[in-house]
Amino acid sequence: MSKPQQASGCQKMLRRTFLFLFGMAATQVLAEYFSVPQHRDKTVKLLSQIWQKVLAFRSTNDPDVIPPPVNKGPIAQISPTPQPLIINEKDSPNIEPFGHQGKSQLTKIPPKKARPLEFSRRTVGGVSFYQTTIDLTDPETFITTGLANNASFANNATLTNGDEAFEKLVDRYKAAVIVSGTFFGKDTQKAVLGNMVAGGKFLKYSRWENYGTTLGIKAGNQLEMVTARTEGQPQWNEHWFSLTCGPRLVKQGKVWLSPLSEGFKDSHVLGVGARSAIGFPASKQQLFLVTFLQSLSLQQEAEIMKAIGCMEAMNLDGGASVALARKGRILLAPGRNLTNVIVVYDTEYRAPQDLKMSWQRFQNGDRPLYP
Repeated sequence: MSKPQQASGCQKMLRRTFLFLFGMAATQVLAEYFSVPQHRDKTVKLLSQIWQKVLAFRSTNDPDVIPPPVNKGPIAQISPTPQPLIINEKDSPNIEPFGHQGKSQLTKIPPKKARPLEFSRRTVGGVSFYQTTIDLTDPETFITTGLANNASFANNATLTNGDEAFEKLVDRYKAAVIVSGTFFGKDTQKAVLGNMVAGGKFLKYSRWENYGTTLGIKAGNQLEMVTARTEGQPQWNEHWFSLTCGPRLVKQGKVWLSPLSEGFKDSHVLGVGARSAIGFPASKQQLFLVTFLQSLSLQQEAEIMKAIGCMEAMNLDGGASVALARKGRILLAPGRNLTNVIVVYDTEYRAPQDLKMSWQRFQNGDRPLYP
């Protein structure tokens, strides 16, 4: 073998040896790095954010692209051009949500006059329901979660406070509207579904949560709806109010049903039954709480939520858990005790002072601390 060939062979051997040693060292460094839970969480969150940006870029170039829904066709009774119930939808950029100033540098204007919630009984496509329209720009409107037995933390795998009769919840919270919240287990633990934030504090948290869809209210009353398994985990510590349920019904103004991909397998959820839902219009200045008065499929429920003007919507706990109270009067009594409810206050049924103060602190920069 000539000397040039020998030199070339030695160089290849040295390169391979270097790459092998470098790979071994890099593997050891990565193994030590990912052995720390915080590092794993940061990496997963970063990859999730990158993926969401890729999806956002794709949707910007093709606005009609949306995950394929399980569409069995709209219910025949709904008009192709339904007239949604929309209250004060016109954008008001100078109005600070909930009437609080926070850190906003916007032009000061006279504070908005508070008024009661909009509450009505409606019929769309032959289906009757109660609709509560929550105006998020109203200075006396607040939404929170009430827990059974006045607990500070929601039922989970290690802690339970049991359940409670709906009439006791109504009597204790004394709110303008109280409706059923998210799912909970039927066993003795009665753990609620998903992570939960209320009044700027965690009521339940698991960093591994990736089930269902989350509705979150962020600073400045920014609304978001995130389906964990298709869009990545929401940033729960950026929520003043956060509730996880599902399946998702409407996404970007279109019916979107993929319950199996969200982790829902219970036939009571997938079939026909009593239902309630929550959603918001394109303006993101309102929340619609809807309690249906007859049994529906998810498809029918989704079509109606779209028809009333929802850009985003998700299903809430249903079946025997469906409950509704207005001004202390129970309009729909559930068939069982509940572990959690959605509580809404207005100018007639005012929120507790600590809830109002928590909103102000949140506006000023306070955020929920992970347990």
